[in-house]
Amino acid sequence: MSFDELLDQAGGLGRFQIFQLVLFCVINLLTYPHIVLENFTAAIPDHRCWVQILDNDTVSGNVTRTLSQDALLRISIPLDSNLKPEKCHRFIHPQWHLLHLNETVANKTEPDTEPCVDGWVYDRSYFPSTIITEWDLVCESQSLKSVVQTLFMTGSLLGSLIYSLLSDRFGRKVVYLWCLLQLGILDTAAAFAPTFLIYCILRFWAGLSVMTIMINAFLSEWTTSKRKSVGIVLMMSSYSIGQMFLGGLAFAIRSWHTIHLAVSVPLLVLLLPSRKLVESFRWLIVRNQLEKGVKELRRVAHINGKKNAEETLTIEFVKSTIQKELDAVQVKPSVFQLFHALNVIRCLFSFHFRFSNAVSFYGLILNLQHLGSNIFLFQVLFGAITLTARIVSLWTLNYMGRRTNQILFSFLAGVSILVNTFLPQEMQTLRVSLATLGVGSVSAAGTGFTLHQIELLPTVFRSTLGGIVSGFQRTGAILAPLLMTLLGYSLRLPWIIYGVITLLAVLVILPLPETRNQPLVNTLQDVENNTKYSRKVKQEDTSTKVTQF
Repeated sequence: MSFDELLDQAGGLGRFQIFQLVLFCVINLLTYPHIVLENFTAAIPDHRCWVQILDNDTVSGNVTRTLSQDALLRISIPLDSNLKPEKCHRFIHPQWHLLHLNETVANKTEPDTEPCVDGWVYDRSYFPSTIITEWDLVCESQSLKSVVQTLFMTGSLLGSLIYSLLSDRFGRKVVYLWCLLQLGILDTAAAFAPTFLIYCILRFWAGLSVMTIMINAFLSEWTTSKRKSVGIVLMMSSYSIGQMFLGGLAFAIRSWHTIHLAVSVPLLVLLLPSRKLVESFRWLIVRNQLEKGVKELRRVAHINGKKNAEETLTIEFVKSTIQKELDAVQVKPSVFQLFHALNVIRCLFSFHFRFSNAVSFYGLILNLQHLGSNIFLFQVLFGAITLTARIVSLWTLNYMGRRTNQILFSFLAGVSILVNTFLPQEMQTLRVSLATLGVGSVSAAGTGFTLHQIELLPTVFRSTLGGIVSGFQRTGAILAPLLMTLLGYSLRLPWIIYGVITLLAVLVILPLPETRNQPLVNTLQDVENNTKYSRKVKQEDTSTKVTQF
């Protein structure tokens, strides 16, 4: 392919590509924690109603002085079905008779209770402050925690659509830098939000820029086809490192204000080296900016230490090398033509896979508290297993192909989730093991699809269609926490849905073409030619097998 030949002339894997890869990995390491930030900043601590005889230091009396804290708690807060103090109700009047252990309560009427009208007392041993304790998002307001997550995911959905269109219109670099600036400023400001409403608004606007930062087109469009899978898997591995980083950071820094600042301020600092990024050569060509594209190509060659780049990479040489692409981009195709060229059914299958993969992944990753109390350990554990899965995925992508990778790991993930659903709560170790296997398998399948998606979509519409695919992913991310509301009907129903949706993803991968060792397509003509070429190769292979003997 002519693009790959030019990249080889400029250095297919040189100092520039290494600098770009390291920079993106560091930025993604700090960006990914913003997605799961509420695992810690919105952690729900143990809590109970504020009661006067327990929590008012000005209350005095001989009786309350002689009683222990446990005794005062017993007469002030009713017990739930697990014989633990209620979190959302208190006795209207102290129930002194409960101190007499020998007194039967069979003939006693149920004492009157009331909500926590005076506020709550929180266990601050794990987290001295969260947005839950900041704005009392407990009891009847507990659903507001999922509102924050839903708003952030909704913002990421809208941002993936808006900024992908802007990337195809104005270029990858300027939109990427703007999103980096936006995320750093907004989530820094969120640490100082005076009200919950302002915090929600800031998190929504911060979510707009996340997917553009994490799923950028720079790396794939400045890398040759041979090195593309390694670079993308390494970049996606930084997401896993970001998960582990957040777990360790939250363990060391328990205040939600400080956690916000710790993952946001460094993004503003990274704007300085990000200015040295080079605009996508492929995008400049398809936008008919040949001279600027050649200038950027020479710049990359100079960084990679290629001597005499100006003499070898002339405008005439580049133009003759990619003449077919230049002729093709003169015709401005519409998105409808692209859907027709790629086959509508094939596109819909791609959208469904990204949707189902996101539902199962975020269903697991956003519900750490359902696994146990040590959410720091689970965050690090999930990060480690997704990192391992993505490295394993690199091997399967190279030796088993794109489709086999997604089919294998989607099947493992679906089975793990469904089996885990019907295990008793007492089998905690096995449940955690299956959950980590499920997360790892979903991550490996998603890694394979990310590479597969880039190879399926032509450069002229890669960001636009990638944004649409990402939109389906964000829709799945929005749906994942909302499905947990079904716990009120059945404790197993949300997890059954996660597992079934994941297994359905196996079926939608089958019609997609295999793209391993195929060059990137740049135009609609490339898509059609690749389809015809694939059919021709299959026919030739069949003929060879028949006539070989």
